[in-house]
Amino acid sequence: MKASRIAAVGAVAASAVVVLSSPALAHVSVQPEGAAAKGGYATVNFKVPNERDNASTTKLEVTFPADHPLSSAMPAPVPGWDAKVTKAELDKPLEVHGNKVTEAVSKITWTATGKGVEPGFFQKFPVSVGALPEDTDELVFKAVQTYSNDEVVRWIEVPQEGEEEPEHPAPVLELSAAEDDHHGSSGAEDAAEDDAASAEEASDDASAAAANTTADSGDSDTSDTTARVLGVVGIVVGAAGVAYGVLAGRRRGNA
Repeated sequence: MKASRIAAVGAVAASAVVVLSSPALAHVSVQPEGAAAKGGYATVNFKVPNERDNASTTKLEVTFPADHPLSSAMPAPVPGWDAKVTKAELDKPLEVHGNKVTEAVSKITWTATGKGVEPGFFQKFPVSVGALPEDTDELVFKAVQTYSNDEVVRWIEVPQEGEEEPEHPAPVLELSAAEDDHHGSSGAEDAAEDDAASAEEASDDASAAAANTTADSGDSDTSDTTARVLGVVGIVVGAAGVAYGVLAGRRRGNA
């Protein structure tokens, strides 16, 4: 009985290890740096883990959504990799910042110039994208991962709400609520308003300081005038006192 229980526990533990190490838990994904707001621009990272022990990832192809086309996609330089942006003509032109755009990004391909993503490592591929659509909550990017042994893994299955994650899910970018600062314009306007407010405050402070200076000057003039009057009065009183003393002395002498 003890032996059978031990065997059963061992089987459960082994199956748990298999589940935990399942390749499906590590797949190509996409995450924004900060927020990916509707109508704005964002930098997103395509994260590529290596799921093989005997081969390196040497190529990544990311297909951009055709139902919500993006007019701009600029990959950041990644050491050891070449990036190629492919664009396609649009059936219906986009309007971006008042300008008509007739083509959009259809795919970005990264190709390793060295060893690629070796076993036990992952690589991030940053891309600046926009303008993000305002009529959807997410964007689906389908990815194809190629290994040095020519094995190809297609991360193209679209996850469905309420269902289990597919074996090879496509990267999905969640979009947040639209912001006023779509491309830094509102931020610049806010800064200009702050500068104007600061200038107005500085002007008010200068006016107040000038008024205080005038008031101080007026007080000083009043003080000087008062001192002069008191001085004259003092002189007159002193002279009167001297005259009175002289007259008094004469009267005593005549007496």
